[in-house]
Amino acid sequence: MYLKISEEHSQFHFVSGSLRRWDNNIKMKVFLVAGARPNFMKIAPIYRASLNCNGVDCKIIHTGQHYDHEMSQAFFEELEIPEPAYYLGVGSGSHAVQTAKIMVAFEEVCIKEKPDFIMVVGDVNSTLACSVVAKKAWIKVAHVEAGLRSFDLTMPEEINRMVTDAISDYFFVTEESGVTNLLREGKSVVGNLADDLQKEFPGIGGFSVSNLWRMRLFYEAYADNEKLAPMVREIS
Repeated sequence: MYLKISEEHSQFHFVSGSLRRWDNNIKMKVFLVAGARPNFMKIAPIYRASLNCNGVDCKIIHTGQHYDHEMSQAFFEELEIPEPAYYLGVGSGSHAVQTAKIMVAFEEVCIKEKPDFIMVVGDVNSTLACSVVAKKAWIKVAHVEAGLRSFDLTMPEEINRMVTDAISDYFFVTEESGVTNLLREGKSVVGNLADDLQKEFPGIGGFSVSNLWRMRLFYEAYADNEKLAPMVREIS
């Protein structure tokens, strides 16, 4: 089912699988979850698009899976997005430890804020952890970059993708293979967010990417940027 809005009468939005009446002073609360640094590249166009939706209030949640103050600050400034509403500060650790820390911290935020909807991106531990927490709390989950598969179960990212897609309510795919892989589960196709980034930041120009996990190209475009140069070196 999809969000249904009546412009002339009362308006509704989904919460915990049901409809809740709301007026113009109450907005749908959406969490955009980012953990690893490339995630911010993916949520930036989504956040800016939300600013044109009067009935939506997007909050950025930074799990802290990857964190460096200068690098993170550079992301916020260069991508013109606000600092996160919540920084969970989970830090590094084994897959199990890191995932568990994210789940515990994110659950506390969900209990406090009671979001109506969360959007996760990519295939990092934050994607999996926050999806599971939200789903068990009856919060709708959308997965951006859904359906991507390596078919290699030795890759932690593949496990994250498969589990997240298994429990998500909405699937946003960025390439045809994602549509194919999700055909039996349902799909909702969106454009490649890299195209939005390229339009919003013309200085990037001159390249095309098939999906956002190849964000290295963006970094290389800003290799001479004093703030972003450290990130270029890290992923090169």
